[in-house]
Amino acid sequence: QVQLVESGGGLAQPGGSLTLSCEASVMTFGSDYMYWARQAPGKGLEWVSVISPTSDTIYYLESVKGRFTISRDNARRSMFLQMHGLKPEDTALYICVRDTINRWIVTPSRAFGSWGQGIQVTVSS
Repeated sequence: QVQLVESGGGLAQPGGSLTLSCEASVMTFGSDYMYWARQAPGKGLEWVSVISPTSDTIYYLESVKGRFTISRDNARRSMFLQMHGLKPEDTALYICVRDTINRWIVTPSRAFGSWGQGIQVTVSS
């Protein structure tokens, strides 16, 4: 059974920073596309970032470009999201997702791949 466990969320002030981590139990981690998705209150799911198995392909949601950085460590089966310059509109449940293909251009769906429980990020003064 695939397990994805997020950590590192919490409360940050506008302009502040947080780093999210995702630890995966899946044996195929090194060949999986990994994503961060988020869902703000009352809104739908959106992809925040995706990273390919060898980290050679990375995409970001336009609104987080230049502020967020995704990375992965295949030996540790872990993925990270460094978030700087946080804004109140970044407030959301952030969810770690894995899949065998790149679904960046498709609207996120919990029917895809495997999803973690998510971790709350709140940006407020």
